[in-house]
Amino acid sequence: MKRLLTILILFSISPGAFAQQKTGDLKKLINQSFSYFPAFKELGQSIEIEQQRVDLAKAAGLPSVAATGSYQYNHPVSKISIPAGDQQLAFQIMPNHNYKTMVNGSYTLWDFGLVKAGVDRARTGLQLAKDNLDFNKNQMAFQVASIYYQIAYLKSAIAIQDSVINFLAANKRDTEVKFKNGDALKYDVLSIQSNIDQENNRKIDLQNSLNRQYNLMEYSTGVSVSQDPADFIFPTELIAGNVDEIIGLAKSNNPEYRLLSDKIASAEADLKRALISGKPSLVLNAGTGYANGYTPDINQFRYAYTAGVTLNIPIYQGGRIKKQQLISQNELARTRTAEQTLNNTYRKDIQQALTDIASNRSSLLNAQAQINEAKEAQKFAQSRFRNGTGTNLELTNASTNVQRAELTELQYRYQLCVANLELARISGLVYW
Repeated sequence: MKRLLTILILFSISPGAFAQQKTGDLKKLINQSFSYFPAFKELGQSIEIEQQRVDLAKAAGLPSVAATGSYQYNHPVSKISIPAGDQQLAFQIMPNHNYKTMVNGSYTLWDFGLVKAGVDRARTGLQLAKDNLDFNKNQMAFQVASIYYQIAYLKSAIAIQDSVINFLAANKRDTEVKFKNGDALKYDVLSIQSNIDQENNRKIDLQNSLNRQYNLMEYSTGVSVSQDPADFIFPTELIAGNVDEIIGLAKSNNPEYRLLSDKIASAEADLKRALISGKPSLVLNAGTGYANGYTPDINQFRYAYTAGVTLNIPIYQGGRIKKQQLISQNELARTRTAEQTLNNTYRKDIQQALTDIASNRSSLLNAQAQINEAKEAQKFAQSRFRNGTGTNLELTNASTNVQRAELTELQYRYQLCVANLELARISGLVYW
């Protein structure tokens, strides 16, 4: 119930939305929320971004080509002198004005799997985004279903109020007749009217709460619900077993567990990438273009090309690699610890839900009998009052007992529904 109240409070502070259609079907409302609620569009865009990150990581292993052009003035430049008889011939072996235009390419031949590690890390991010979408769908389905069954509960509670008000109104008419005949006091009429006013105020409060739930449903789905929601019907037969069995279902089906697995995979990929980030790499380089500075005419712009390989061996980087490895190891350990935390939380929630289900089922066995007994007592009190042997206080108490019994039975049925709904959320049941 705390979770439900939190959800309702969060939704109540949000603005409403325009209606698109009218329906009272829970499955339709849940699926409508997936297409209507803006957060799901954002999550879909996140998936597209992560797919682009995968493509970007793959691009790191592709050849790189760049065109360059440069000019450089050098002074002084190297010269050589060659004796020629009694004279010295001077030759300039480098031009003062250097021009170069080149197209250069590079390709990593060997990097100890660094590019592959980057691709694997990007893929874990993509899977995380997909499972995050499923996780939010599971949460949204729970919220819409909670509002849906809250509407059903409030409408049933209003129906009970109507029956109480109708009973008191009939009682008031009988009392007014008795008052005219001198068999009742004006106090009796006023007391009954006071009770009617109190019950009307309760009905107004219930109707106000119902209207809020309608607004919340419209905010969540964009749909103005005009049909009455079904009674507290939930496919409880799909959720059975003890705590360990339901935990097993949750680990297989609940998106939150898949999210945690994705986070562990991401941490493992980060660690792997950190472990090989300081390894050597062998890069193929090649270029072609035009440049000056070649003898015999060093100022002539001539065609040239280069090709070779470069071996990069990191020696010292300020300890950054080891620090990154330590961070990745700690992050992986933290994420794995979170799995145990999630297990404990889910085990507690499952035990609580199963306890609520058993408790409400047991209470419902006696609730209907209590309702029947209260109604029989109400009929007896009404008969005694009409015959002049009973008092207005007896009749009012009998009516109150019926109301309390019916509201109690309704509360048990609602709590049973919410407990099953919570169990469905935990186990990852797709009921939409």
